[in-house]
Amino acid sequence: MTADRRTLLADTAIAVLADTGMRGLTHRAVDRAADLPPGTTSAYYRSRQALLTALVRRLVALDQAELEEAGGRVPVVRTAAELAQGIAGLAEARLTGEGRRRSLARYACAVESVHHPELREILVPRENRGRRTVRDFLAAQGVAQVEERTVTLLTCVDGLVFDRLVNGGSVREEEIRGLVAAALR
Repeated sequence: MTADRRTLLADTAIAVLADTGMRGLTHRAVDRAADLPPGTTSAYYRSRQALLTALVRRLVALDQAELEEAGGRVPVVRTAAELAQGIAGLAEARLTGEGRRRSLARYACAVESVHHPELREILVPRENRGRRTVRDFLAAQGVAQVEERTVTLLTCVDGLVFDRLVNGGSVREEEIRGLVAAALR
């Protein structure tokens, strides 16, 4: 039961952070949002830093699961168009519904990690099937410096997602096709 409660609190903390920002993330706010008695969150996560660390760990776990699943949908990407379509789908998922909430929380945590290196360590991009799919496609196309190009491509996509979260709109597949084409040059 404790693991389930910890997961519930971390998931709720992600939602609170996404909905109210870093200043709104408090133990009481998480208790209210989870519909739990006052003091429940602080019983599991004594300090705000402990709550924030749990939130970041859960966020990374959810993101990794999403990227593993996305990479597994198409075991081998054969064309630039297929890669662009897959990345565009992931970008769209990060701009809507729960994906949007997680994206808002992720960027808030990234900014917070400037002042808390222990969070930055958790947020470091990890190896996953989605990342391998991009890297393997670029390598199969004979791209030099495949690791650097993979990081650049994915960072550019992340920038588009951030821009659309802040300014509205969606990431168009044509934009992703342009980024993929640039990575292939």
